[in-house]
Amino acid sequence: MNVSRMVQEQDGPMNGSDKNRMFEPGTSPMFATPRTEQRSFPTTAVAIAAAAVVFLVTALVLLGRHSEAVDANLKTLQPAAAYAASLPVTGLAMSESTSFSGAKQLYIDGHIANNGSSTVTGVTVQVVFGNVVGNAPHIETEPMMLIRAREPYIDVEPVNAAPIAPGKSADFRLTFERVDPNWDQQMPEIRLVRVGKK
Repeated sequence: MNVSRMVQEQDGPMNGSDKNRMFEPGTSPMFATPRTEQRSFPTTAVAIAAAAVVFLVTALVLLGRHSEAVDANLKTLQPAAAYAASLPVTGLAMSESTSFSGAKQLYIDGHIANNGSSTVTGVTVQVVFGNVVGNAPHIETEPMMLIRAREPYIDVEPVNAAPIAPGKSADFRLTFERVDPNWDQQMPEIRLVRVGKK
């Protein structure tokens, strides 16, 4: 009795589905692995994924254009907000840190008090860096971030996470990753250009 007949007798006679389990030619059926059927390419899944990518890229481009338009308005010096007179900023101090990659960050810490009658829910500041070569000043527009904790490191949160009630005050930190290399190294002017309140 040959080997292929012995395998057939052990497994029973071949039916229609067994015909698809043919073995690789030139190998012994006892030790060979069955052939696997080729699967078709998932064109529907690829088409859905491609459509999702196109949608995402389009959304990012549109959002980028919107943010560029907003930023363009904030690159010019804006007048102080009306409520800014009720928010004196004091105790300004600068510090700097360098990351492991060599990138530098400039920090400006200070104290803000709410002497008005409204609760402050957000503050946008323009920081005006002077220039040693007589060019126009470098202007950065940033949301004010309040200091939530100082240990084990300084942790910040937006003003709307801890609104400043009338008669209250808070410490804040502004962080800058890019400052004009021609900056005069003096404390920049800080202007409160937008104030959210309730």
